[in-house]
Amino acid sequence: MKQNVDIIIVGTGAAGLFCALQMPEDKQVLMITKESVERSDSFLAQGGICVLKDEEDYDSYFEDTMRAGHYENNKESVELMIRRSQEIIQDLISYGVDFEQENGELLYTREGAHSAPRILYHEDLTGKEISTKLWERVKERKNVRIEEYTTMIDLICKKNICYGIIAKDRQEKVRAILADYVIFACGGVGGLFEHSTNYSHLTGDALAISLKHNIALKDINYIQIHPTTLYSKKQGRRFLISESVRGEGAKLYNKNMERFVDELLPRDVLTEKIREQMKKDKTEFVWLSMVDMGAEVIQKRFPNIYKRCMKEGYDPTKECIPVTPAQHYFMGGVKVDLHSKTTMEHLYAIGETSCNGVHGANRLASNSLLESLVFAKVAATEILAKAEKLTLDEEIDLIKYENFDALEEEYKEMVLKEMERMKHYE
Repeated sequence: MKQNVDIIIVGTGAAGLFCALQMPEDKQVLMITKESVERSDSFLAQGGICVLKDEEDYDSYFEDTMRAGHYENNKESVELMIRRSQEIIQDLISYGVDFEQENGELLYTREGAHSAPRILYHEDLTGKEISTKLWERVKERKNVRIEEYTTMIDLICKKNICYGIIAKDRQEKVRAILADYVIFACGGVGGLFEHSTNYSHLTGDALAISLKHNIALKDINYIQIHPTTLYSKKQGRRFLISESVRGEGAKLYNKNMERFVDELLPRDVLTEKIREQMKKDKTEFVWLSMVDMGAEVIQKRFPNIYKRCMKEGYDPTKECIPVTPAQHYFMGGVKVDLHSKTTMEHLYAIGETSCNGVHGANRLASNSLLESLVFAKVAATEILAKAEKLTLDEEIDLIKYENFDALEEEYKEMVLKEMERMKHYE
């Protein structure tokens, strides 16, 4: 079975949805996702989204991003992200995203490694607010179709040109889907790790398929560990305690209830300090206190975190909560240029699965949503400007994809091996 569309977007997180909204009605867009739409890490993002407040903030925002990334960032990518940030925020507001305001003015918060408050937010559910509103707008578009529980298992390519994808649907049927352009928006790699804040089905499929077809990757050993996730002995995804909590004044304590660190250090540095303290204390967690914020502020500013803590048996308005580091974000990915184009023709990558160099070796808090949306719009603009049509008449062999379980394990192993290889290469 073979079908044709104009554009395929693999993934339905914020980057993929925002990209789809940039496409005109005469372009038929197919979006696929391995699970349901809302089981995307974009829906889990708590803290917020950065924005350049004014021209006076540019130098410090640029420096904060570079310093957090250990100056391994691509300066051009960083500049592009920051310069386009106000435009992206206006787009989001036009789509119905409700950022916190006071007297008609947007409110800003601060997180770790930021020298000033420049982060817009919606309670402690910013990612859910943005992604939900984008999803609602996409559902209004007659030219965009979303297929859930559909997995990309390979690319259709020839002579370094991408002609489409091979996909498996919820009925286990494998089919070829041809398109003029394919956009990877597949998310992160948390499913490869024992402890992660990510959904378990995010296993770096685009990375494995890129390795298979000699599509360049970049910095794939740059894995970010979030310093504060709610400690639990239960199996499954770790619950994030947003950096905004510390930005709003929460404090970290060792087992003797002594502060041991500056809570607003960059994520990788703070993670190392917490791990050192845990080793010293011979514990599996440290304590985080929000108590001084007061019950009213906690429940209004961080309602989702408050509810989850209460569910786990901790009242953050009255007591400390146990927190521990866990895998959270992927700075590396499929290598792309300033137009989000990969090293294969007619193939683009956006969001966490891509690497344009914005984040360097360590991501600055709340830059992820902004980076995803800026470069999603850049990709759409580039694709529409080129508008090249493709045709492929030859037959496509689908039989070799029948043993999907074995292929899935092979892909995971490929990615993990390449991560380890790059670690030693560095």
